[in-house]
Amino acid sequence: MSPEDCMRIQSNLGSDIAMAFDECVEIPSPRDYVEESCDRTYRWLVRCRDEIDRQKKAPGVINKEQVLFGINQGATFPDVRISHMKRIAELDLPGYAIGGLAVGETTQEMYDLVDTVEEHMPEDRSRYLMGVGTPQNIIEAAARGIDFFDCVMPARNGRHGRFYTWNGSININNEAFKDEDAPIDSECGCPVCRTFSRAYIRHLFRAGEMLAMRLAVLHNLYFYNALMARIRAAIETGEFDALRKEFGNEL
Repeated sequence: MSPEDCMRIQSNLGSDIAMAFDECVEIPSPRDYVEESCDRTYRWLVRCRDEIDRQKKAPGVINKEQVLFGINQGATFPDVRISHMKRIAELDLPGYAIGGLAVGETTQEMYDLVDTVEEHMPEDRSRYLMGVGTPQNIIEAAARGIDFFDCVMPARNGRHGRFYTWNGSININNEAFKDEDAPIDSECGCPVCRTFSRAYIRHLFRAGEMLAMRLAVLHNLYFYNALMARIRAAIETGEFDALRKEFGNEL
């Protein structure tokens, strides 16, 4: 696939945001390869920008307002990350993503790299941390200036019986929940918590019922949306530090 193919596909999908074609390198990777990869990713980004501009002017385009986000790469080399971020920022795109993290580095390395890159991201553009993460990751990244996220964790972990709650995550397969009539989370307003008990949901998992996974994903997605709503509200009211202290090490 070429960068042009990537843009044409996303144009046909009509998404609000198109992500640039990039290379997400393995961590760790040799520095010389990472530098070459960043150069290649930059060249691809320029081609993506030109192609999406063409697509938006084409007859029958689905979304003429579609915008392109560039993706910062550089593995775990801070200076490479900074150099690449500065280069893609010069293209004056509507938003920028930090990619290539949560793929083998430690959590602290990820936070440190976000700190490193964030300083060089345009202040008036959207900031997106790709493929992240746990509720703790999201709170800590938001504290570092990140606006939004994507991750498979609420769905993937839910399918294995991991439920996120405001008192920490639980594994519903544990024997302790066999006869528990309480909802997954008494503070949650999702349809699952309003309707079903922990014991019933555990029964569904133990019986191999597909409904178990559907309920788990529904609850976890609701929780993640509620978490983001709390983060936004706390930022607006100047209470984010208190929220970070209360939940940052518990969810």
